[in-house]
Amino acid sequence: MTTGTSRGSESTSPPPPAVGSQRSRREDLELFVARIPFTLKLALVWGAILASLVGLFAIADFDVEWMRDHAGFIAKGITWTLIIAVVSIALASVLALLGALGRLSHNAIAVGVTGFYTSFFRGTPLIVQLFLVYLALPQIGLALGDPWTDWLTLDVITAGVVALGLNYGAYMTEIFRAGIQSVGHGQSEAAEALGMTYRQKMRRVVVPQAIRVIIPPTGNEFIAMLKDTALVSFLGVSLDQMEIFRRAQLVGKADFRNLEALIVAALIYWGLTTVFQYFQLRLERRLSKGYVRGTAGVAVAGQQRQAEARA
Repeated sequence: MTTGTSRGSESTSPPPPAVGSQRSRREDLELFVARIPFTLKLALVWGAILASLVGLFAIADFDVEWMRDHAGFIAKGITWTLIIAVVSIALASVLALLGALGRLSHNAIAVGVTGFYTSFFRGTPLIVQLFLVYLALPQIGLALGDPWTDWLTLDVITAGVVALGLNYGAYMTEIFRAGIQSVGHGQSEAAEALGMTYRQKMRRVVVPQAIRVIIPPTGNEFIAMLKDTALVSFLGVSLDQMEIFRRAQLVGKADFRNLEALIVAALIYWGLTTVFQYFQLRLERRLSKGYVRGTAGVAVAGQQRQAEARA
């Protein structure tokens, strides 16, 4: 009886799934996922992240009405944020070019000065440099006397621009140096064979070709500088010259809504960096025309893979 019962139960149990069917289901799933466009997948990922953030934002119970009412006041600081960033990156680019040329020269004085410059400003915090420029330069001016006293006594915005330019110029010196060294030696030899001087060779041949390599990391430095302009507020600025962070800090403390004000400021900074990242990509693609190889072959291969996936 026991044997018959066991045999009956074994006969009624469903057979285990075949290995081939498991593989076919997995392959079908992979083919289904492969048919989904990459942009749609990316949009779904971003949508899930944003939905999670919105949910957390709702749970935290922030004062959305206050944020909406004061967003305009905080956003007015965009003007001075852009002014400080643009002037600072222009100063940093000039210093970086001079520093790179000094590092590549065979002059001991130029190498020593540029080496000290990059070592000091890359080895000390930016916030310390801001206070040194704003507070130490006037002391040096007083010690030197007129007219140095007036020349070295800087207002807050000027001191912030100088400190940011010096700091980022030190980092960008290596970017410019790498860009110049990326130009083939044959270009320099051809320029010298034409009778060009060193300055003519750098201005007409080497630097224009190095720009293509220098632009992408310089764009990243500018985006980082947009955010570092917030450090200028620690020096203290007047109401009509306050940038984004200082405005958010002021209005947040006044209404005891510090966190809401910082969230608004963060969203504005995020929006600014997103816009400049878009233009940076456009500029990179424009400069890379004629240098990117194999683009057509990659596109054809991608189309073939999509056709095989649909089949």
